[in-house]
Amino acid sequence: MISVSLVAQKTDKWLAELLYSKGSPLFRKVLDNPGTYQYQVIYTRIDRDKQNKPHFKSYYLNTDRERYFNPASTVKLPTALLALEKLNEINVKGLDKYTDMITDSAFSGQTSVLKDVSSESGYPSIAHYVKKIFLVSDNDAYNRLYEWVGQQTLNEKLWKKGYTNTRITRRFWPMTDEENRHTNPISFLKDGKRIYQLPAAFSEAQFDFSKKVSIGNSYYNRDEVLIKEPMDFTRHNCFPLEDQQRILRSVLFPESVSKDKRFGLTADDYSFLYKYLSMLPRESDFPRYDTTEFFDSYAKFFIYRAEKRNIPRQMRIYSKAGWSYGFLTDNAYIADLENNCEFLISATIYVNSDGVLNDDKYDYETIGYPFFKELGEIIHQKEIQRNRKNKPDLSRFR
Repeated sequence: MISVSLVAQKTDKWLAELLYSKGSPLFRKVLDNPGTYQYQVIYTRIDRDKQNKPHFKSYYLNTDRERYFNPASTVKLPTALLALEKLNEINVKGLDKYTDMITDSAFSGQTSVLKDVSSESGYPSIAHYVKKIFLVSDNDAYNRLYEWVGQQTLNEKLWKKGYTNTRITRRFWPMTDEENRHTNPISFLKDGKRIYQLPAAFSEAQFDFSKKVSIGNSYYNRDEVLIKEPMDFTRHNCFPLEDQQRILRSVLFPESVSKDKRFGLTADDYSFLYKYLSMLPRESDFPRYDTTEFFDSYAKFFIYRAEKRNIPRQMRIYSKAGWSYGFLTDNAYIADLENNCEFLISATIYVNSDGVLNDDKYDYETIGYPFFKELGEIIHQKEIQRNRKNKPDLSRFR
């Protein structure tokens, strides 16, 4: 059972008919049961003019910003962007995203970080945390950037940029609401000397928790006791699919959104983000990953994840995925350099047939990842076949 509002749903008949006509019986079964699978899809077509300027047209399937889904690790994208923005705003001489970063602890539940053996320097940094977030969706890296930005700044900045339905209230670590409002003191070191110190902070952000959100029919709590009632998500992170795609678009095509919706990033930040949003685990030296565990499509669901296939060199996927509590979400820009086509695609689905949360028995492999495979393949094939007035120059993404 999912308590939802269906008032604001958006569906384009053309997209619904395309997906249904091309889908397998399993895929069509999912489409036939929106109440069960709670899927939402946004496909954005990109057409270039003679100056290679992109123009966007979005199509929706069952999309509803009022319907809650757990965004899981997709919240790491705006957190990483605001971490870089904050660094640029404080503008301290000698401090950049590569500077050694030491996290201390000052409140209940907090932990410190003094070293990072996976980095080239042996120390953590903003850049290294961002890398780990995009390469393998590292939870601790997200927690450290959440602490650097601070809960209040994180949310108020997003709201000011127009992402008013988004809220990021918690780390990915068991903590109370009060503990998540407190963030750690942080120091940046140059040649072993402190050049900047961020004091511990407390968030006074005001959240609207008036809308009750309940999911499932039972769940296991932190003590692994089965609670026979729906799980309460009212105070959890929230990140509507439309906000997800708009934020990704603001990074990849900043000129296509108004200045007030962009993030305060430098030219070097953009180059850095383009590199790591699309980098595969096997392409990374620092950190270096075991590719049997962290295979190419580990955190890239569209087309390749269901079969754990290698992603060919000509396919560049700039994305941030998330998975938790039976929800799978991916938010991607896909550039096919061989067939010279590009598109934005974002989707979420809920696959938890037993209705029990926190039992690690979700239908990711049998329903969820196959759904993303077919959805990506259908749209990709449509894009390959589509006539374009002007061929896109995608050299920027090579």
